[in-house]
Amino acid sequence: MLYLEIIILCTLFFILCYLGTGTDEKNLRSYYSYPNEVQKRIREIDEYNGKFKERNVYVTFFSNLVLFLVLFFIMGFFIRGRIFAHNFLNIFILGQALNIFDLVFIDLIWWRNAKRIRFSKIPQKELYQNPRKHIDSFLRATIMYTAIAAIDGYLLTLF
Repeated sequence: MLYLEIIILCTLFFILCYLGTGTDEKNLRSYYSYPNEVQKRIREIDEYNGKFKERNVYVTFFSNLVLFLVLFFIMGFFIRGRIFAHNFLNIFILGQALNIFDLVFIDLIWWRNAKRIRFSKIPQKELYQNPRKHIDSFLRATIMYTAIAAIDGYLLTLF
């Protein structure tokens, strides 16, 4: 059941990422995911001014923590056991599998090579190749998913 949940979660995550790209308007919603050089160019283009938001890393982290805490609790309900270690391990594997999938498949393979993530006014593929933002996000998510595994692992033992 855990493997099935991982496959479903990764598939849905990719579909959301895919549907969230494709036009400048959609891509601007993920402004913070772009390399610094692309962000600099976005800020220099008058047409894009006022259409993107600078996001606070801590607010984004906390928002994602709450979102995935609830989502993984619901998913964990179907694979829970009576022992904390069992629940912690299952949620930890679920989170880290999604995290690795996001880094390797979505960020490093698909995102850096897909034309649909590029802005019409910034079409140069080489500007989108710096993986630094993706690696930083992966490291933050590793911490976040570990915390979620501990919290949800405990809560799932209560039911």
